Amino acid sequence: MKAALVGADGTLLHQDRRPTGRERGPDAVVDAILGFAADLRAHGVERLGEPAAAAGVAVPGIVDEADGIAVYAANLGWRDLPLRTLLAERLGIPVALGHDVRTGGLAEGRVGAGRGADRFLFVALGTGIAGAIGVDGRVEAGAHGFAGEIGHVVVRPGGTPCPCGQLGCLERFASAAAVSEAWAAACGDPEADAADCAKAVVSGDPNAVRVWQRAVDALADGLVTALTLLDPRTLVIGGGLAEAGDTLFTPLRDAVRARVTFQKLPEIVPAALGDTAGCRGAGLLAWDLLHHTIDSSEVAT
Repeated sequence: MKAALVGADGTLLHQDRRPTGRERGPDAVVDAILGFAADLRAHGVERLGEPAAAAGVAVPGIVDEADGIAVYAANLGWRDLPLRTLLAERLGIPVALGHDVRTGGLAEGRVGAGRGADRFLFVALGTGIAGAIGVDGRVEAGAHGFAGEIGHVVVRPGGTPCPCGQLGCLERFASAAAVSEAWAAACGDPEADAADCAKAVVSGDPNAVRVWQRAVDALADGLVTALTLLDPRTLVIGGGLAEAGDTLFTPLRDAVRARVTFQKLPEIVPAALGDTAGCRGAGLLAWDLLHHTIDSSEVAT
């Protein structure tokens, strides 16, 4: 878990991190979250002279942001968890709940690499692939909370089975996990990962170049599908695979450029906030919640 006290402009005033304790079960994770949030609020009083005015929390899995429910998270073991209510009762302040990738995307779009873009798409290349659709400073959740799931766009019909039940999903070819798996098989080292593959690409290893290009081509196919539908001004790429820098971005830009026809080519840039994006985004959710409350009360008055 990563947490922070965040200023209205997204500035990090204090940061901390703790283990989730998920090996002790889902109830222990919830207790850890509540305790962490309470300690952070106390730190604000002690060090900054005032408590946090609101809280934002971003969690993985399926999230019902409107009702404040953490619906399902396979890695954390919870189902239909009323996390917003639990946090609000513990802290005594308004709480906003968000999806981890969409929340990170909110931060990248508003104060990070997509700053100033009225339309952006944030794509995180990690163990899986997920995205966040940015419109005028906010992130679109969709009617059922599934907007931005670009990792499950089918780019290779009839291809590798995906745990979601489809065949040929983007994340089975272009995620950091997929590249790690392919490179481990190609080089014969079960411990090899995507970062090792990127280094081998730089050194000119033909097997690494083949594995890497396969991932880049699949990613470009998925991104062109997304930009055809969404027409973003800026495309922000983050996650572990993006840490390869130009080794990823140079061939990716070329591959996307080669695929577009009538579409306008967006600016393709690396994410800027690193692993602070989620904390900053959660803070921005909290500030948005406060501003919405203030605006609503003014209208009511």
